Amino acid sequence: MNEKKQKLRELILYVLFGGLTTLVNFVVYFLCQHLLGEKMYLVSNVAAWIFAVAFAYVTNKLWVFESKSWKKDTVWAELSKFVAARLFSLGLEEAGLYLLIDLMHFDSWSVSLLGYAVSGGAVAKLTMQVMVVILNYIFSKLLIFRKKGKNA
Repeated sequence: MNEKKQKLRELILYVLFGGLTTLVNFVVYFLCQHLLGEKMYLVSNVAAWIFAVAFAYVTNKLWVFESKSWKKDTVWAELSKFVAARLFSLGLEEAGLYLLIDLMHFDSWSVSLLGYAVSGGAVAKLTMQVMVVILNYIFSKLLIFRKKGKNA
């Protein structure tokens, strides 16, 4: 496969699995919100992050960036960089949610979308997720699953 097609394939798969990772994140987040209460949104976000990171590591490793080695040293290097990068983006997401929900009071309003009420808190979560997905792609592509050699 030529380099241009490979990059397009990688981007399409990242968007696909990024969307599925976001779905995992949202399902766990809103389930925790239901169980713990809306005021526990930062705790719910961390729980969602744990499940999403586990899902994202496996899908990014195997299908998006095609890192096939399961040697202990390779997995440890990838996983430690992956979790570190995700912890950084989690910190940004937590700060963004706090800013949008507690300081800017996004949770005090809602909009109707296709007949469904969408809370400002959900809009805040979606906004931060978009930013996180973009940032995580950059980290994964440039730092974690970087290809070695001339076609890197």
